[in-house]
Amino acid sequence: MSLLLFLLNLLLGSYKIIPSLFMDKRLLGSLVIILFLAIYSCSYQPYRQANKSYKRQAKLYAKEVRRTPSLFFTTQNNPLYWIGTTNFNMRKPNFVIIHYTAQNSCEQTLRTFTLPRTQVSAHYVICKDGSVHHMLNDYLRAWHAGIAKWGNLTDINSASVGIEIDNNGFEVFTEPQMKSLFQLLDTLKLKYSIPANNFIGHSDIAPSRKADPGKYFPWKTLADSGYGVWYGDTTNVVVPDSFNSVRALRIIGYDVRDSISAIRAFKTHFLQDTSCILTEADKKVLLEVAERSL
Repeated sequence: MSLLLFLLNLLLGSYKIIPSLFMDKRLLGSLVIILFLAIYSCSYQPYRQANKSYKRQAKLYAKEVRRTPSLFFTTQNNPLYWIGTTNFNMRKPNFVIIHYTAQNSCEQTLRTFTLPRTQVSAHYVICKDGSVHHMLNDYLRAWHAGIAKWGNLTDINSASVGIEIDNNGFEVFTEPQMKSLFQLLDTLKLKYSIPANNFIGHSDIAPSRKADPGKYFPWKTLADSGYGVWYGDTTNVVVPDSFNSVRALRIIGYDVRDSISAIRAFKTHFLQDTSCILTEADKKVLLEVAERSL
């Protein structure tokens, strides 16, 4: 912007430049081109169309919310007039689902989330430099979970905030990303009173389809700060002979229709291990987590 102001002042003659310089058509032409490029760079917004579409859709939903509720059915004794309750508020999210983008750059993800044909989105995208893009109002429903299940909840999108972290799935998360994530989680937990156990990953709610946020994600660090459940020292934990690992997974929240995938998702989250076999040590951890999830 300072360059733009300088060029404007230059062309307006506020600087003491030799007048003959402005008689040189090539110099003058170059200055005009530079001025044009400066103005263009200051005003260019690559997602202008996506933002217009967002505002248009939000306006339509706001119009729908303002409508007086009407009956969707008829009865023999329909009331003569409508009565609106005075006791209501906005629906709020009760879960936070953490993902990795599985793409090669933050810019690629942002573009993916602004193309209608992709049919995917998230509320937040955290780039490697720690910058956070808040792409959707928290009270609106993003399309990030897909076909998923946690406990008895099957419409995860309607009850959650989706956070995508720029990561291709084969690398550690950056320090700036984690710092921004903790600040964001703190805000969400406080604002919506989200229970600690309800901070989970995409692979937890869709174990047969998804692997994110993957084995490199620091779940223990999150749990130590109050974002997620964890386990203690299992040295003296005794697993009873009657222990049912599938039942324990179900208690935690996993969809156990594909028990092998559920085991893999559990081990990825709590043991940073992508295998699908439960050792005796693993069962101790599973027992601890299940008991803390009750």
